[in-house]
Amino acid sequence: MTYAHRTFQARRSLVSAPRAAARQILRPIQAFVATEAAGGALLLAAAVVALAWANSPWDGSYWDLWGARVRLSTDLLTVDEDLLHLVNDGLMAVFFFVVGLEIKREVLHGELASPRRAALPVVAAMGGMAVPALLYAGFNAGGEGSHGWGIPMATDIAFALGALAILGRRAPFGLKVFLLALAIVDDLGAIAVIALFYTEGLSLGALGWALLGFAATAVLVRGGVRSTPLFLALGVLTWLAVLKSGVHATVAGVALATLVPSRPQLPAGHFRTAVDGLLHRLAEARAAGDSEQAVAVLGEIEALSDRAEAPLDRLERALHPWVSFIVVPIFALANAGLTLSTDMVHDSLRSSVAGGVAVGLVLGKPVGILLFSWLAVRLGVAVLPPSLGFVHVVGAGLLGGIGFTVSLFVTQLAFTDAELVAEAKLAIFCASLVAGLAGLVWLRFAPGEPEAAEAQQPTAGHLGEHA
Repeated sequence: MTYAHRTFQARRSLVSAPRAAARQILRPIQAFVATEAAGGALLLAAAVVALAWANSPWDGSYWDLWGARVRLSTDLLTVDEDLLHLVNDGLMAVFFFVVGLEIKREVLHGELASPRRAALPVVAAMGGMAVPALLYAGFNAGGEGSHGWGIPMATDIAFALGALAILGRRAPFGLKVFLLALAIVDDLGAIAVIALFYTEGLSLGALGWALLGFAATAVLVRGGVRSTPLFLALGVLTWLAVLKSGVHATVAGVALATLVPSRPQLPAGHFRTAVDGLLHRLAEARAAGDSEQAVAVLGEIEALSDRAEAPLDRLERALHPWVSFIVVPIFALANAGLTLSTDMVHDSLRSSVAGGVAVGLVLGKPVGILLFSWLAVRLGVAVLPPSLGFVHVVGAGLLGGIGFTVSLFVTQLAFTDAELVAEAKLAIFCASLVAGLAGLVWLRFAPGEPEAAEAQQPTAGHLGEHA
């Protein structure tokens, strides 16, 4: 091999390394965005069905279904809740478990992995949480709706990314990554708010059992145990203990997600060597016509593949479609039901709760996100990605006002009065619709829109060149 050829090979390897790293970052983001966008359509359909059902001649069956009592009893714990609360406390714990996995992945490998990359979405999300909460508090200070200040704080990832999908290539991929990172930080803030401010009186005994469950899980993980049935049983018991402790049960999902290992048991190099040997044995078994041995080798290859994939990646990939296409739509079906009437709409127009939610989502979100982003860039705390301008930040802020899923969730935690719940729900629906349409129109027609015409969605190769 000539010196020139060796030099060329060395340079190619230097270029291919960052491209390979870029693919590892890009592929999960692309898959996540695609699943969330598709899930957003199903979420919208579920919300429409809930509204139609709750205002149909069969509305009684809607309320009877979600009010039906479900009783689960063991020697240690008894759960006696209506179906609505089981959805909100149980299925949504799975939703927040996946959110916790997403947060951990972003912190370790994604947009939040380095302070420089994380600064802009983190600061933007802080503004997108603080300003809506303050606006809501201004509308409801000292009133009966004052406890609902957390309602307009969070962004619905599925709807927001679904709206961006409508724009197609006119929405730069960097905008999707920024909005995704911002919404994930939003979710983290919402989880903290739920844990700190929407927690009932604590039961120290149940909390002790919950902490014991977390500790046992952590010890097993550190010890290298990878038994899915064992962890599932521990997770369910820990969730039940948290449910009884007074801390909202969904917090258990996020806490358990932080314990999921992010590294595979088998290093990539070892996997390649081992799988080559197994493939050789498989070829020999098939050549000899030994189907039993071939099946056994295939089982070894499958087990080897599981060990070569990080549990964090495997769980997120396995659960994310279930959450997007089943858990969240069921939540919407259970919580989006609202009996509409002329009097209720009229009362909502004069309601400080509805006004605070609507202004917080439609105005507070874009103002907070834009203001905090601008300050962060001006002060040198953060930098805008090359493909984005502040015109995109405005669009992201408007889409951030789509606060459907978590806003409905916090509404159920904040209020027990049915009238306040109805007013907040109606405001969430209307404000999310207005925010989504405003974001789409802005990003489609705003003057000074970036190089959208020529901006192409980056491939792994493009990212690798700039990594």
